[in-house]
Amino acid sequence: KLNIANPTTGAQKKIEINDDNKLRLFYDKRISAEVEGDELGDEWKGYVFKIMGGNDKQGFGMKQGAMTNQRVFLLMSKGSSGFRALGRRKGER
Repeated sequence: KLNIANPTTGAQKKIEINDDNKLRLFYDKRISAEVEGDELGDEWKGYVFKIMGGNDKQGFGMKQGAMTNQRVFLLMSKGSSGFRALGRRKGER
């Protein structure tokens, strides 16, 4: 699944691609890498996509700044993006 957004107009479009050959152009890319849309099909010819995020098969989110393509433990503080704890529900320690 791809979520394509245009920040100038605020429009979003979700597309689902089942062909693995078309999705290979996104493999081994980092966040903020630019990808040509020509290989996705004729309707995306001339577009350039910028990878802004994503998640792996288990649902763990990507974070810019982790310079590895494996899962790592990050020390995060309250208020940073991706930090989900401290007061989410009552009784949490």
